[in-house]
Formats: sequence, structure tokens, C-alpha cells
Amino acid sequence: MKRQFRKQIKEDEFVSGMTKFMHFVKTWERELVIAGVAVLAIAVLFAGFQVLRAQQNARDSRQAAEIMELRAGLAKNPADVAKLEPLAAKGGKFGRVASVSLATYWIEQGQIDKGLAALAAVKDTPKDFFYYQAQDLAAQADILKGDYDKALVLLKKIEADNPKDYLLDAVLFHKAEALEKKVEPAAAK
Repeated sequence: MKRQFRKQIKEDEFVSGMTKFMHFVKTWERELVIAGVAVLAIAVLFAGFQVLRAQQNARDSRQAAEIMELRAGLAKNPADVAKLEPLAAKGGKFGRVASVSLATYWIEQGQIDKGLAALAAVKDTPKDFFYYQAQDLAAQADILKGDYDKALVLLKKIEADNPKDYLLDAVLFHKAEALEKKVEPAAAK
């Protein structure tokens, strides 16, 4: 008897809960449909943005790989400079990478003025690894040209910024090199 009574109470609770739920759904049916459609629309928008971001990342990855391949092959195929120059001029996310790569190539070839012209395309913001690499490379070019004071100004500026994502040991080495060539061995040490 007790079991039947308990079973009947549980069934009544279930029936009563379902009745209340169905009453709630019928009362708020329109609002629940609107909320469901809104949640579905947000999910579709989110998925669309994710797809667009994935496509942009794939394009960026291809562009970065192209720049790196061109830079690696410049020693064997100097004609690739013509392919790297438009990428540097294009700007954008990887224009800085292309500009620094192009400048590095020109400075390695002894054409310092062309290297400095390529570095001029690197903007002052954001101050990331490539910005500091461009500044350090410009200082090295100035050292090669014999303009030690200009090189020291650039290197001191990098040192004052104390960037977290650029190796200051290289900056200090180049600073010492400029001071040594400026015939200030005590300061270089």
C-alpha cells in the first residue's frame, strides 16, 4: 500500500511538473521562439566570424611563408627581390617583415642606401620585434656608413625602451662596436 501511495505521489509530481511546464511554454510561446531564434542567429554569426578568422589566418600564413621563402632564396636567386619589394610596399601585417628582410638583403649586399630606404617603410607603431629589428638594422647600417653618432642615438633609444621581445645583448654589442669604431674604447668596454 505504501509503495502504491509513493508511486502515485511521484507520478502526481511528474504530471504536475509537466503541466506547469506546458502552461509556461504556452503562456510564453512567442517570447521563447524569439529567444530561440536570437540564440540561433548569434550562434550562426559566431560561426561565421570563426570561419572568416580562419580564412584570414590561412591567408596571413601563406603570405608569411611566401616572404620567408623569398628571403631564404635571395642568395641563390637575386631576381626574387622584385617579388619581395611589392610585398614590402603593400604594408599590412607582414609588410614590416618583408621590409626588414629586404633591408637585410641589401645591407648584406653592401647597398646600404637601398637597405635604409627599405627600412624607412617600417612605421613607428606598433613597437614590436620587427620595429626594434628595423631600428637595430638601421643602426648597423649607420655603423657601416661611418655615422657612429646616429647609430648610437638609435641604439640608445632601443636600450631606453627596454623591449621585452628583443634581445638587448645584440643592441649592447652593436653599441660597443659603434663606440669602438668611434675610437672610444673605454666607453665600448
